[in-house]
Amino acid sequence: MAEKTRVCSVDELTDGAGKEFAVAGRVIAIFRIGDEVHAIDGLCPHAGGPIGTGTLRRGVVTCPWHGWQFDVRTGQHCLSSSIQTTVYDASVENGDVYITLPE
Repeated sequence: MAEKTRVCSVDELTDGAGKEFAVAGRVIAIFRIGDEVHAIDGLCPHAGGPIGTGTLRRGVVTCPWHGWQFDVRTGQHCLSSSIQTTVYDASVENGDVYITLPE
């Protein structure tokens, strides 16, 4: 079974925005929407852009390089059902953000 990995304190995240973190050799983008946190692959599948630094509106992040958009809750591309980015289980426990990485 995969273990949870601490990524940051929830206080390090701005509501309505994302932030990038290096976790176990991966770039992970963490987004805070109110009391919820969501984690996706930090590299846009289109050209490797820094998706965690993109603009977040209504749960959709726009990659700053070429404008590809993904729902941070599901990883689904907003225009093509055949494109999806990796989503990681994310939770807040005692003020810290944890994600579960696949084994």
